[in-house]
Amino acid sequence: MKMASPTKYIFVTGGVTSSLGKGIISASLAKLLQSRGYSVTIQKLDPYINVDPGTLNPYEHGECFVTDDGAETDLDLGHYERFLNVPTSQANNVTTGRIYQYVINKEREGAYLGKTVQVIPHITDEIKRRIQLLGKTGIYEFVITEIGGTVGDIESLPYVEAVRQLKWEMGEDCLVIHLTLIPYLAASGELKTKPTQHSVKMLLEYGVQPDILVCRTEHELSKELKNKIALFCNVSPGAVIESIDASTIYDVPLLMAEEELDKVVLNKLRMPIHTHPDLTHWKEFLYRLKHPKQEVKIGLIGKYVELKDAYKSIAEAFIHAGAHNECEVKIVWIHSEHITSGNVAKKLEGLKGILVAPGFGERGIEGKIQAIKYARENKIPFFGICLGMQCAVIEFARNVLGFENAHSTEMNNKTPYPVIDLMLEQQKITDKGGTMRLGAYPCKIDKNSKVYKAYNREEISERHRHRYEFNNQYLEQFQSKGMIATGINPKGLVEIVEIPEHPWFIGVQFHPEYKSTVANPHPLFVSFIKAAIENKA
Repeated sequence: MKMASPTKYIFVTGGVTSSLGKGIISASLAKLLQSRGYSVTIQKLDPYINVDPGTLNPYEHGECFVTDDGAETDLDLGHYERFLNVPTSQANNVTTGRIYQYVINKEREGAYLGKTVQVIPHITDEIKRRIQLLGKTGIYEFVITEIGGTVGDIESLPYVEAVRQLKWEMGEDCLVIHLTLIPYLAASGELKTKPTQHSVKMLLEYGVQPDILVCRTEHELSKELKNKIALFCNVSPGAVIESIDASTIYDVPLLMAEEELDKVVLNKLRMPIHTHPDLTHWKEFLYRLKHPKQEVKIGLIGKYVELKDAYKSIAEAFIHAGAHNECEVKIVWIHSEHITSGNVAKKLEGLKGILVAPGFGERGIEGKIQAIKYARENKIPFFGICLGMQCAVIEFARNVLGFENAHSTEMNNKTPYPVIDLMLEQQKITDKGGTMRLGAYPCKIDKNSKVYKAYNREEISERHRHRYEFNNQYLEQFQSKGMIATGINPKGLVEIVEIPEHPWFIGVQFHPEYKSTVANPHPLFVSFIKAAIENKA
């Protein structure tokens, strides 16, 4: 007899093609369940063999999202946090690399008592253990697990097998949602269900029958089409859910509510539907987002601007802060490699605010420094994040303090003025993966500062991802010329710099974008957009 679990498990798989939006569907379902009063968390299982995305090029994988406890994770965890307003952790992102690393380490310790270590049961057992870690905390009534990749990929086979085993072990305590594509053929003017049928057939070959099908589509699915999909894919017609293209990802929870995805899930898991979803605040946010009273142009200066996902959290933080200020933020994506002293005025013309993005390495650095000089001299609101803050320090050292060739030792280890230097605890580290200063750290804010006005409190905690820091040997010289350290870590690390004489010039060593959510737009982004609006006026 199968024992009932206090936690219900929902698995989200994808078929037909990648990039259909499993993360957004997972986050939207979680939002609906949360709005009915349930406690929910979401985790991502990634099939790649990297231990985490920390060493991946942003062109390969987009942004690396960082949690409070210092996990470098997939950018989907950012969506989970932005929708649910609940922090994620190490347990919310699992990779094949981490699974195999753990199993191999146990084998080396002799933990398997001389047995042959195999994908089944050893790898699948470890996957199942990781899936259930969050459920066993007793905090969550629902754990939604998104499986990366597409059904049929060699890499995701162990995960699908683990789902098959859990469905067999848990029975009615878990279900599978399969996200597929219903393509529209313009030549014949038809929506085609065959790719979805083949995708479900492949899932069935692995022993997994999906309980619910979510169908991505450009056009509405007729009742006849839904019935056809249900018949061929062995699901009830009510469990065929239309997911039509939306103007913003923040529409998706409301679209899924219209399709009653959450009701279907609760019924299948035999959970009570005791309240209506309370989406009042979500709808208010959406109204402000779609009915702005004005717009401002903000320049985002970075070296990965060809791939917008490399700055995903920053772009979403602008959406949250814009809605809060009843303003549409038009991001102008500017490649830092293309900025020179000769064209900087032309490149940044018409911008009401300039953000210099985080990153690593020398490429595009001089363009960032030119953009910062332009913002400082022309009194344009400026926001520097991580490397953006460090570039602001370098620019000030060169052009205000007169320290010719001042630099960060990351780019020039022979600079005569190392105003940015490698952190002391980083100096003996050789491994690249998971060795930066990662996660949430406290910071004390100067009460006579713009950041204090933004946060309205003295003690803050923000997430970090860096190896280099402000060199405190130069602090006195910076402060004497007007760049003030207004946020200091208890260990003395400069976390925030400001120029009080400037309308809004702030650089932060941490990543505020990671903590911005629909319910709580980040105060620094809100303040920055407000300053940009005032600059426009």
